[in-house]
Amino acid sequence: MLLSFVIPCYHSSATLPGVVHEIEETVTADGRYDYEVILINDNPPDDTWRTIQALCAENERVRGVSMSRNFGEYSAAMAGYRLARGDIVVRLDDDGQTPPRESFRLIDALDDETDIAYAIYPKKKHAAWRNWGSRLNDWTACWLIGKPKGLYLASYNAAKRFVVDEIVRYQGPYPYVEGLALRSTARVRNVPVDHKPREEGHSGYSMGKLVSVWLNCFTGFSVKPLRLAAFAGMFFAMLGFIMAVAVVIEKLVLGDVGSVGWSSLMCVLLVMGGLIMAMLGILGEYLGRLYLSMSAAPQYIILEKCNLRAENRP
Repeated sequence: MLLSFVIPCYHSSATLPGVVHEIEETVTADGRYDYEVILINDNPPDDTWRTIQALCAENERVRGVSMSRNFGEYSAAMAGYRLARGDIVVRLDDDGQTPPRESFRLIDALDDETDIAYAIYPKKKHAAWRNWGSRLNDWTACWLIGKPKGLYLASYNAAKRFVVDEIVRYQGPYPYVEGLALRSTARVRNVPVDHKPREEGHSGYSMGKLVSVWLNCFTGFSVKPLRLAAFAGMFFAMLGFIMAVAVVIEKLVLGDVGSVGWSSLMCVLLVMGGLIMAMLGILGEYLGRLYLSMSAAPQYIILEKCNLRAENRP
């Protein structure tokens, strides 16, 4: 059987050689599988691509592709999944925080009752704001795509071939890989895995990129936000109607005593105006993504290839 290790790469020229060599040592020591490593350079402003080319020259099992621009981690992962030929596909990070020596904990967890094994970290070595963002994304995934409560969706995971084949059927420009995976199967589980502190550099995930990932989950897999906006509109419309009836009754019974002041009126107008703008924003986000999908905006564009064979998927 063949293992495919898919690694999106961004600003990792210093850490990537160690990750690839650890994969080689781990799979060779286990002895049960052949392997390939797919490195996807997401066009960072450094020499990561040269490092990938050097690793490809050292080992024919290492393949590399370079994007024409920065498309984001999930688009890079989709490119890697389409190139992977393995019976089991392992996705991991390029910074060494998800150690390859732990990969067989995930691989061996795949059985007749498990199609995807996600790593879960007893102690995460991320910054506090990253952990908070992960919790927000986790809550959103539970609400929108039916993620089981308690299931942690990590970027370090192992999946069976049919799951990857289902994931890559998505052709839109906003892939959310975890959502696509949960569409494919409900047989998922968490496996405890060590999480190492970052040895060099800093995370390529800015706050803006994390918000972009959250929006992919928020708008890409459910119409619940639109329903929420509709229910909120109906609720406040009903509330306004009740208040109007109350004001008329108060006026008839008490005269001018119950008249509403300017400040209260402005507060109501600001609240209602803000809600209307938020609902229009949600609707606009859906329409914008629909437009970009219909205009065939690319998921990614591959500029260069290294060590790719004819049998690799396009």
